[in-house]
Amino acid sequence: MRVILQRVTQGSVTIDNQITGAIEQGFVALVGITHSDTQAEVDFLAKKTANLRVFEDADGKMNLSAIDVGGGVLVVSQFTLYADSRKGRRPSFTDAARPEKAAPLVDYFVERLRVEGITRVEQGVFGAMMQVAIHNDGPVTIILDSQDIM
Repeated sequence: MRVILQRVTQGSVTIDNQITGAIEQGFVALVGITHSDTQAEVDFLAKKTANLRVFEDADGKMNLSAIDVGGGVLVVSQFTLYADSRKGRRPSFTDAARPEKAAPLVDYFVERLRVEGITRVEQGVFGAMMQVAIHNDGPVTIILDSQDIM
């Protein structure tokens, strides 16, 4: 499982000119699922996301989590996080899990963020063509990959 976290002042997802999810301060989480992922990877990365201390405290130091600042998380499924572009000019997406496996795990990630204490969790629509507005704050962008940290 891969999650690209972008600390934002606001983020939103628009589909067919309709905003389907939006947050203010928090993270836009781009989420990719691979074939071997299970709920264990989701549990681990949801806890990591909720508790990652990258928000500034009163002294301007990155010392607070999304929970601490009351931040939201906008979850956007993104199979392209598993693109393999080592050969040729067109990436292969064979490492990305099929929708029947990936969609339930993305939904489970949303559930687990709430269990971890994130009070505002929004999401895009799995498989839809989405326009994602990301007002990156800092900029702060963190890559979490379960294969690297579990």
